[in-house]
Amino acid sequence: MMGEFDAIRPYADAEVPAVLNRLLTDDAFLDILTHFRFPRLAGSLGWLLKPLIAYRLRLEFRGVASVAALQDKVECYVDQTIERATDGVTYSGVEHLKAGSAYLFLANHRDIVMDPAFVNYAVYHAGLPTPRIAIGDNLLQKPFVSDLMRLNKSFIVHRSLSGRREKLAAYQLLSAYINHSIRNDRESIWIAQAEGRAKDGDDRTDSAILKMFHMSRKNEAFAEVIRELNLTPVSISYEYDPCDHAKARELFTRASTGSYAKAPGEDDQSIALGITGYKGRVHVHFGEPVSAGLEDSKQLALEMDKHILSGYRLFPAHYLAYAMWAERDPALNVPSAAQLFPAEELAAAETEWQKRLNGCPAEQQPYLVLQYATPVRNQYRVKAGLPL
Repeated sequence: MMGEFDAIRPYADAEVPAVLNRLLTDDAFLDILTHFRFPRLAGSLGWLLKPLIAYRLRLEFRGVASVAALQDKVECYVDQTIERATDGVTYSGVEHLKAGSAYLFLANHRDIVMDPAFVNYAVYHAGLPTPRIAIGDNLLQKPFVSDLMRLNKSFIVHRSLSGRREKLAAYQLLSAYINHSIRNDRESIWIAQAEGRAKDGDDRTDSAILKMFHMSRKNEAFAEVIRELNLTPVSISYEYDPCDHAKARELFTRASTGSYAKAPGEDDQSIALGITGYKGRVHVHFGEPVSAGLEDSKQLALEMDKHILSGYRLFPAHYLAYAMWAERDPALNVPSAAQLFPAEELAAAETEWQKRLNGCPAEQQPYLVLQYATPVRNQYRVKAGLPL
């Protein structure tokens, strides 16, 4: 075993059977599965259903002894979830990815679980190995969640440390792990461009994350390290965000009271809604590894933004929101939705968009509009060569 990375790395093949066994005896995990599978009966008949579900899963996962075998088994469930909650997933730029190469995918971040899941989906269906996924320890409150994520090639980013020293050590370890994964293990990495989701739709790269990639190789030139890591911009766009009302409420509360306190279990609810809620169409775009702006982290962040924002697919709802946005930019030449989309597609979008507006309290609506309108402004600014 690698030793120094044990506290954060994903599980290795040899560990899979024991972890699966642990999961299938975890009461909290079986409880969630029972509620998910039988929402009406879970309360009264949970005691009977739980052992049955555990038995079924044991049969199904018997003989699974590697991460790849586990991902193959789980793939049909992922596909089913995607089919139920979307109107289809498309991807572009996958042809740039070469078999046998490892990439550091830096992506915009809208949904806790589904962002990396859609990237995995695209890469898996292109016949390439799926990336290892960076996930914040703030989301791993329950041991079974940690087990599940680490079985699925996730590694842990320690975010909840408060001391400066501990933070520094955690970043140093993370940097070393990412470099080791790409250079030694030839395994790709997925990481979000900033900590936390862009709840206002404003996707920006945090230069501190780019600096972190270089931390463990301080004695080498920044540009050289980044070039070697194959830093690749990824844009994920959802036609509709299942969590958009919750995000609007949070933005409104912050704006009107100055702060926002998460309710207990709020992250769990966001995760569940993000997975099962209706997303319309989803598009994932892979850019080519970045070769410009490598001189320093601030410059590189701007370069990544340009790629991520221009690769973002804008849907009719984005243009509808932009047209009604009080803060739209008159200097930008943004066409109307009617100029860009066929009548039938537009009519469907107008109905869905209106439904979303109607379901949102009037005082929170500007924050709903903001989420969908901002990507339009950002993309047209990049197109016009204007500063972001």
